[in-house]
Amino acid sequence: MDLSKLGKRIKSLREKSRLTQNQLANSLQISAQAVSKWERGENAPDITMLVPLSCILKCSVEWILVGDERASDTFEATVINTSLRDYAYRSAELSVREVALWVNSIFQLLTETVLNYGGVTVKYVGDGFLAYFSGPAHAQRAFDAAVKGCRLLQGTKLLASLHTGQIYLGAIGHPDYSRPDILGDTVNSVFMMNQWATRESSANLVLSEDTWQRIASEKVKSETQAISIIGLEKKLTLHNIFVG
Repeated sequence: MDLSKLGKRIKSLREKSRLTQNQLANSLQISAQAVSKWERGENAPDITMLVPLSCILKCSVEWILVGDERASDTFEATVINTSLRDYAYRSAELSVREVALWVNSIFQLLTETVLNYGGVTVKYVGDGFLAYFSGPAHAQRAFDAAVKGCRLLQGTKLLASLHTGQIYLGAIGHPDYSRPDILGDTVNSVFMMNQWATRESSANLVLSEDTWQRIASEKVKSETQAISIIGLEKKLTLHNIFVG
């Protein structure tokens, strides 16, 4: 994600809507300084801002992120789901505050890595982390971010799974409590891949065939296997990668 271009798109759309930075900020209940940083390319809106921002500026989320005029709330992306193999053990051994501090330190590194490769962090649930990459070379950027994350967090028993396909991005839940989220078969499959890998694989990075076909795989060594996962109609070909 090119933050400079993203900022120019936000500024252009804001000006077309005849809004000042203060007016846009007030509509989003954030500071004018935050809007200014977006437009200068110093920062990007997080997922909680993307949907309301797209509604105010009358465009799609994908147009804000990658400038695709044809984009909608449904688009192709590579989704990354991570978990921690020793989370249950740590939770039993540490105090709840210590667990929170440990998990937050990991989430901070993962989030910064995803942002550095142009991804969007979606949510954190327990030890789980969910993000997506869209736009040019999204699968390669997601893969590079996952490899970087695995190397940075070698001592944490991090497991990352990647799958590529169509996703929906929008507000999910009761109107009074909803927040932006992603869903669809791609998201469901990557969660199931991660659950399968937790039980059946010792690799720390697992890619679906759909993701594998979109990266520079000739440079990557993997163990390939076709698996059946309860709840999924078709078999998945997975590539197990051991990141050192």
